[in-house]
This record gives sequence, C-alpha cells and structure tokens, in this order.
Amino acid sequence: MEKLKEIGSYLNGSRPTAVNLSWAIERVLKRAFTSTSDNSQEIFYQIEDEAKSIHKEDIGICEGIGEHGESLIKDGFSIMTHCNAGALATTGIGTALAPIYKAKESGKNIKVYVDETRPLLQGSRLTAWELSKAGIKTILQCDNMAAYTMSKRRVDIIITGTDRVATNGDIANKIGTLGVAIIAKHFSIPLFIAAPSSTIDFNIKSGDEIVIEQRECKEVKSFNSCISAPSEVECWAEEEGQGGVADLQPAFSLLLCTK
Repeated sequence: MEKLKEIGSYLNGSRPTAVNLSWAIERVLKRAFTSTSDNSQEIFYQIEDEAKSIHKEDIGICEGIGEHGESLIKDGFSIMTHCNAGALATTGIGTALAPIYKAKESGKNIKVYVDETRPLLQGSRLTAWELSKAGIKTILQCDNMAAYTMSKRRVDIIITGTDRVATNGDIANKIGTLGVAIIAKHFSIPLFIAAPSSTIDFNIKSGDEIVIEQRECKEVKSFNSCISAPSEVECWAEEEGQGGVADLQPAFSLLLCTK
C-alpha cells in the first residue's frame, strides 16, 4: 500500500495543472485504501475495476459534451481550436472536439482552423491529424495567425478544452489560449470552454491558486531534436526563474456534463 501511494504521487507530479489526473489517481487510491480485503491480488482487481469505471464514465461525459456543444455549431460554421482536446487526449471522443464530431455526424458543413500550438505542436501533430481522419475540412495555421484569421471574419466560434477550472470560473489551458481569448473578445467571437466535471477544482477560489506545470526550456529552443535557437539564449521562463509559463483567463462559457 505504501508503494501504491508512492507511485500515485509520482504520476500526479507529472501534470500538476491538470486536476482530472489527480482526481482519477485519488479515486483509485481511495478504492484501494477503503478495501476490506487483505489480499493484494484482490485489491488489484478492485482498483482495476475502478479504473475501468473511470474509463466508461469518461466516454459518456465526452458524448454529453458533444451533444450539448453541437447545438452551438450552425451549418456552414468555421470553428477555431487550440491544442488537442480530442480522442487522443481522452478515453472518449474528446472534450473540445466532441461538438465538432457531433456536428459532422449531423451532416453540418463545417471547417476547423487549428492552431499549431507551440512549442510541442499538439495542434498540428494531433488535432489536425484527428480531424482530417474524420473527414472534417481542416485548416492548419501558425499560432500567430489567429488574430489575422479572426480579423477577416473567418471564425464563427472558438472551442478549447481546459486542464483546470477554479470555482470563480478561471481556467488554465495550454499556453496561447489567453491570447486567443483576448483577440476573440476584441472581434466579438464567442469562445467556449469544453470542460468535463473532473476538471473543476472545488478546492480553489481562483486561477491564482492553480499550480502551473513547469516545462524545460529546450522545448522552446528545439523540436524533435532540431535546435532552433542559440544555446546561450535564455527562455522567458528561465529569465523569470521559472521552468514554464501559464495561461489563465476567465471562462467565457462552460460545457459541463456530469454523471
């Protein structure tokens, strides 16, 4: 049981910003520590059963987000998204991409502008791949093109996911989301946050309390082992004495789905 706690703590430390990871880990640990059995094999099967329940629930939650959000997307709409919040990020059809998939299923003619999402390019490597495989018209753009695209009135709605939601509605999401949100407000484009109930942290009052994941500077200065900046140059995070930077902004709307 001590080893189980140790492994749980190790896994939880990998994504301090994403509260649904700690939520799932705590749920599995609780199942183990409330077990009345003293047989390790039996306890293993119990926590395996709990993991399968979480998996099944997540599929249902993603479907629910898709069904709620699909009504926001009209026929002929162009949607913008940032980072990856699709099937590759969840056990279901995703959070932010779920309404898009449902809109496609309903026969709506849509297209999606996908931010590349620097520095690890989750948008181009994951989201663009997912959407194109689903037969959805996908337009990949550099992150710094988002403002230009919106200025040309090519975007009707923006949907992103989130790693954590505070009780006042502040959210933390992939770096770059804050800029998208500010620009969207400037051009009066509705922005929605697709959030499963597991990302709501009822223990914090605002985004100021969200622990931000710290990443290595090499992610900014290179990609796929290809160096793109002088080795002696510092990253913003290093200059500030941190390992990474944060995105915090009020949620414009929440697409919630609970059990």
